[in-house]
Amino acid sequence: MRRLTAAAATAVIAAVLAVGTALGIVALLNATPDQPNVPLISYDTAPPRR
Repeated sequence: MRRLTAAAATAVIAAVLAVGTALGIVALLNATPDQPNVPLISYDTAPPRR
């Protein structure tokens, strides 16, 4: 009976850790990074100077 209790406790702990890890990964993937609003390429649209 002691082995059965230990096996059940191990299975429950493993399941809780798996669910916690999955929720943590989902939370990290949903985090939006800070993105600068600076264009990498800009084209001159003004008329050329004389």
